[in-house]
Amino acid sequence: MKVLLLKDPKEDDCGQDPYVRELGLYGLEATLIPVLSFEFLSLPSLSEKLSHPEGYGGLIFTSPRAVEAVERCLQKDTKAEVWKKSLKEKWNAKSVYVVGNATASLVNRIGLHTEGETCGNAEKLAEYICSRIPLESVTVYQTIPHPGIQGNLTSYYTQQGVPASITFFSPSGLTHSLKHIQELSGDSIGQIKFVAIGPTTAQALAAQGLPVSCTAESPTPRALAAGIRTTLQPHTC
Repeated sequence: MKVLLLKDPKEDDCGQDPYVRELGLYGLEATLIPVLSFEFLSLPSLSEKLSHPEGYGGLIFTSPRAVEAVERCLQKDTKAEVWKKSLKEKWNAKSVYVVGNATASLVNRIGLHTEGETCGNAEKLAEYICSRIPLESVTVYQTIPHPGIQGNLTSYYTQQGVPASITFFSPSGLTHSLKHIQELSGDSIGQIKFVAIGPTTAQALAAQGLPVSCTAESPTPRALAAGIRTTLQPHTC
């Protein structure tokens, strides 16, 4: 059975996207199509703030893209050397929060210890954090439609037909892809099971009048695969 995931493919240490692998364990053939691109913003401001850990109680990484923004700052001038010699240790003396295990693993790669990844979603993490510290936010990227979204979706539908399920990974991903999916699916759209990676995306689906067949219990490949399997084969559970 074929399922469609609207996200960037990312290989793990085994050389395969973990979502594809986990779904494959249930006999589901997953295809990944990216629907978003990103533009980085305010990196000089972020770099300046990273240089002054004494002014903050910790860091919050809201997504893998936020980690990439920090990595880009560390590539500038002598920042990488200063990070290794002193800044990394100073930030590690504070709390570093993340949403999800994927973000946590990337933050660990730049030498920081994390907490909060087991909260499950952004809302629960926010409750946890707000009970402890005041916040200052820096917007370091914005989402834009992936330039290949229409062509990639058209190619998928032409070659593989209407998928059994489609998983959305963000409200913005839904916004930029829904029109194309509706046009390509036509009258068959009612047979598609719509799946959300978390409650915020599920709310965005519902706001568009789409039935949410499944919301992953946590934003992980294993939880999503189990949810999709249950949705597509409800009588086996």
